[in-house]
Amino acid sequence: MIERHCLPERFETENYRLRRVRVADAAAILAAYAADPAVTRYLAWKPHEDVAETAAFLEAASDAWERGESFRLAAFHRERPGDLLGMFGARVHGSRVNYGYVLKASVWGRGCASEIMRRLVAHALSHPAIFRAEAFCDIENAASARVLEKAGMVREGVLRRYLDAPNLSDLPRDCVVHAKVRQGRCAPMPWA
Repeated sequence: MIERHCLPERFETENYRLRRVRVADAAAILAAYAADPAVTRYLAWKPHEDVAETAAFLEAASDAWERGESFRLAAFHRERPGDLLGMFGARVHGSRVNYGYVLKASVWGRGCASEIMRRLVAHALSHPAIFRAEAFCDIENAASARVLEKAGMVREGVLRRYLDAPNLSDLPRDCVVHAKVRQGRCAPMPWA
């Protein structure tokens, strides 16, 4: 039997609390970052135009969690539990986990993403079947590249024409990939 990998529905770091996103978060997410062109600049989606668009995304995210495909967490500061800061997501592919995140602009540069990503990477690599935690960002997004490095990931290279970034170009964009790996024997594949 193949073990199902996922994140817990609640997660904490020293300064932040994370929990599984809910459709009821749609208005807060739209207000915090989903409609902000500066926040969505390097992302694979255009700014949301209304709360219905955000709610539809959250419905899909909930379905993906239930299927065990991807896991999205809303982030809050411990001292301000009602103030939604952003979202972190994980997608499991065999023995690796791919991460992504988005934060509202007012918390950029304050260590939030680095602290949460460090914890998420450590959590992933503590699982016996996970050997690689990875993330990528647009080649021009130096701030996100620094976050990934502060989370203990190492820049591995450039993925050419890898990401559709509709806020920057009609053509796919180059990305840099960062990863942290755990040494040791890989778990046997279920068909071996």
